[in-house]
Amino acid sequence: MRHTISILVENEFGVLARVAGLFSGRGFNIRSLSVAETLDPTLSRVTLVTEGDDQIVEQITKQLNKLISVLKVIDFQDAVHVEREMALVKVAVDERTRNELLNIVSVFRAKVIDIDPRSFIIEVTGDEGKINAMLNLLAPLGIKEIVRTGKVALHRGGQMLSAPARAETVELNKRKTQKEKAA
Repeated sequence: MRHTISILVENEFGVLARVAGLFSGRGFNIRSLSVAETLDPTLSRVTLVTEGDDQIVEQITKQLNKLISVLKVIDFQDAVHVEREMALVKVAVDERTRNELLNIVSVFRAKVIDIDPRSFIIEVTGDEGKINAMLNLLAPLGIKEIVRTGKVALHRGGQMLSAPARAETVELNKRKTQKEKAA
C-alpha cells in the first residue's frame, strides 16, 4: 500500500540523509521526495511517498520520531488531505502536431512555459492520475524529456503539520538524547 508521509524537521545539515537512511536501511524505496523550508526558515518539510503495509510504515514512523531533528511525522493514509505534484514535459512539435498539443494542454489546464521551433515545454500540476493521463496523450506526439516533482500534501480544513512550541522542542530533544545515550 502506498503511503504519503510528511515530516517536519529542523532545517540543518544531514537531516535528509538520516531520514533517507531509515528507509534504505530497512530495504524500502522512496518513490517520491520533496523538501523545502516552511514559513519558519529554521524548519523544513519533507514529503515522501513509500510503499509498505501499515505495520511496516508505522514502525518507520516510530523510528523517524526518534531522530533528534524530527519534530513531527504524519502519515496521510487515513487523513482527509489534498495532494499534488508538478511535471515539466518537453514535447516535440511541428506544424502537424501544434494544434493537437495545444488542445491537450487546454483540456488538462496545463501551461506552455517555453516555445522553441521544434519543441514546447509544458507545465502540468495535479494528482498522479491527471499527470499520467496527460503523459499518455502526449507520448504519441513525442515526449523528449520529463521531470516530475515529488508529491506534496496538506490536510484539508484546520488541521496542520506544525512544530511544537520551542520549549516543547527543547524538552523533546533532551528526552531523545537521553534515550540515545541509554541505548
